[in-house]
Amino acid sequence: TDAARAEQQLHREFADGDDDVQLHVVEGTPADAILDLAAAIGCDLIVTASRDALSRMGEGRSWAMINSTSSSTAAFVKNPDWQFPGASARMEIEKACGSDHVDFIDAGQIATALMGDSIATNMFMLGYAWQKGKVPLSEAAIMKAIDLNNVSVAFNKAAFNWGRAGAHDTASLVRMTTPAKVVEFKRIDTLDDIIEKRVALLTAYQDRAYAQQYLDFVGQVRAAESALNGPHLRLTEAVARYFYKLMAYKDEYEVARLYTDGAFQAKIAAMFEGDIKLKFHLAPPIMAKTDAQGHLIKKEYGPWMLKAFGVLAKMKGLRGTAFDVFGHTAERKMERALILEYRATVGGLLPKLTTAKLAQAVAIASIPEDIRGYGHVKERHLKAAKEKEASLLIAFNAPAPLPVAAAVPVAATVA
Repeated sequence: TDAARAEQQLHREFADGDDDVQLHVVEGTPADAILDLAAAIGCDLIVTASRDALSRMGEGRSWAMINSTSSSTAAFVKNPDWQFPGASARMEIEKACGSDHVDFIDAGQIATALMGDSIATNMFMLGYAWQKGKVPLSEAAIMKAIDLNNVSVAFNKAAFNWGRAGAHDTASLVRMTTPAKVVEFKRIDTLDDIIEKRVALLTAYQDRAYAQQYLDFVGQVRAAESALNGPHLRLTEAVARYFYKLMAYKDEYEVARLYTDGAFQAKIAAMFEGDIKLKFHLAPPIMAKTDAQGHLIKKEYGPWMLKAFGVLAKMKGLRGTAFDVFGHTAERKMERALILEYRATVGGLLPKLTTAKLAQAVAIASIPEDIRGYGHVKERHLKAAKEKEASLLIAFNAPAPLPVAAAVPVAATVA
């Protein structure tokens, strides 16, 4: 049969997780024996460019059809400055297969635009490869397999057919799924805009009195910097941004407020139709279990959490008080301490502020930019940020070098 003939050339395994999928290769078998005239359907650019995948490709023998859409990996969690290595991954794949044996298509973007869900990308890529003649199965066999799987049948068939259309006329599909570019003249926020926006956000976060603390401190910094008569208030802008970031730390009350203020529900309604069941993966610090390293383990909660969020959001007035049951954790204490430390640190710069030291002051005031993530990830970033802050403070407080005395010519005397 068609499927039996295909099995001689194409072998696929389906399992619950990546660790359960294994490629069985006789040790010492050359790459051309494994993938002689084979096709690699790469639904993830980075995975396809991995050493293991590349070792099974042969230049001039293997065809690769690759989804070029960029996506974050676990590396981003460990390094927030991580950049997607798209160019280098493309180069490695082209080197392995030969540039004339590789097709790149922005399948993730196209499939998501067409189907409303990025999960359509995989079936889109299968349809793309099939239309290119690189999948040794008939269309009927693939359709039958989708029917037998009995999961989102219409959705998967549509994604497969869109992939075929993409292979036939990629340019038309790209035009169809690319939003028209509108020339938008956007006014750059002034310093007053930045401050006003954050005052409103902090008022919603806690209350007007809390926002006033922010406004008063930013005003103090602004007055000190204005005395330098510089053309820009760079230090004030840095404090306006990063003092807000510290004050608006995302605790349980804020998470609850953001889920129930209406914006989240409106976004979900715009993305999906029909009955939607929401699941939340959370690690409440007073309830969650920990792993061997002491890190909190997330647990799945059902749709009822929205009602719980509604109740919790109304309790934000307890934040930071003796009745704040979440405020006694080490992380929450640390977050509140950072606010006080920031005020003390930046406030200590102001009496010594000069034009020459302004750039150093801005760098110190911007330290919260490096404090990212939650839980143990935040702890790691905080440690590095504090080390950086310490070195910057040493430089800021170092005495200015004495001016070099001008050389005084000495008249030569003749005996």
